[in-house]
Amino acid sequence: MNRDRRRWLAGGAAALALGGVTLGPPVGAWTGEPFPSRPVTMWVPWAAGGATDLSLRLLAELAAPALGQPVIVANRPGAGGTLAMPVLTQAEPNGYTIAQMPQPVFRAPFVTKVLWDPVRDVTPIIQVSGVTFGVLVRAASPLRAMDQLFAFARSRPGELTIATNGIGTTPHLVLETLFTERGLRYIHVPYKGTSELTLAVESGQVMVGVNSTGFGPEVDAGRLRLLATLGQERSRRWSQVPTLRELGYGIVAMSPYGLSGPRGLPDEVVKVLHDAFRQAMFDPRFIEDLARYDQEVTYLGPHDYARACREEYERERAAAERMKNTRSTGS
Repeated sequence: MNRDRRRWLAGGAAALALGGVTLGPPVGAWTGEPFPSRPVTMWVPWAAGGATDLSLRLLAELAAPALGQPVIVANRPGAGGTLAMPVLTQAEPNGYTIAQMPQPVFRAPFVTKVLWDPVRDVTPIIQVSGVTFGVLVRAASPLRAMDQLFAFARSRPGELTIATNGIGTTPHLVLETLFTERGLRYIHVPYKGTSELTLAVESGQVMVGVNSTGFGPEVDAGRLRLLATLGQERSRRWSQVPTLRELGYGIVAMSPYGLSGPRGLPDEVVKVLHDAFRQAMFDPRFIEDLARYDQEVTYLGPHDYARACREEYERERAAAERMKNTRSTGS
C-alpha cells in the first residue's frame, strides 16, 4: 500500500469515526493514481478541417506517446471560438478534459453575458503559438488595396460583404473599428471556421474575408490575394504585403493561444500535460506544420502563460472601457 493511499484511508477513517461522510475521496478530486490512465480529450472551439484544428490534431498525435494515452480531439465551433469554456467549467479537474484557449475568450465577458470567467475558471497549462490575420479577396477580385474597399463601401452603401470567423472575434472587432471610424457600412458574414470562410471568399459567396493565416496555402496557390496583414511587422512569408499599421490605420491584431484545463487542476497533472505537449510542440513535424500557416512556436510554461492570460484579460477590459466611453461621449 503506497503512502498516498495510507494517508487517504486514515483521513477517511477519522471522518467516519466522527460521524462524518461516507469513506471516499471528494468528487472530481485527483486521488494520486497514475495519470493518465485513459484517453485525454482536447476540445477545439473551431470547425474541423481549419488550420488551427489541423495543427492541434497533429499536436495531440505527437503528445500521445509521452502521455502513454491517446489525445482525442473534439470540436465545438460557434460563438466566436468560446464554446469550449462551458465544457471546462463543467469538467472534473482531473486532467482528462483540456481545451484550446483562443483570444476571444478573454474578450467575451466584456461584450456579452457569459457564465464563466477565462481567468478564474481555468488552469493554464501551456502557450502553444499565435496567429496573425490578413484581409483577403479572391484572385480575380478588382479590389486590390484597402482604400479601394472603403471607396466601394462609400459609393455603394450596404453592398460590401465581409466574412470573419465569428461575431466578437478579433477580425470582427478590427472591421468594426475601421468602418465605424469612417462612417461606413458593410455586411458582416460570420463563419464557424477557416475552411468554410476561405471557400466562401474563393467561390465569390462573399467579397472579402478577414481571418487567421490558415488561408496560407490558398494564397500561395494563387487562388486568394492578400491586401494587408494585421501583425506588428510584415510577414516573412508574404513580405510584399503591407500591414494595417504601416498603411496608417494604427491597428495591430494578433491572437496567441494555448491549452488549459478546468479550475483546480493539480500541479502534478499540469506538469504531466505540460511536459508532453512541450515535447510535441518542438517536434520538427509540428514546427513545419505551423510554418504552412505563417506561424511559429511561442512557448510559455504554466506560470508565465497564466500571467499572460491575466494580462490579456485586463487589456480586453481596458479596450471595452475605452469603447464604452467613446460611445457615451459620441466621439
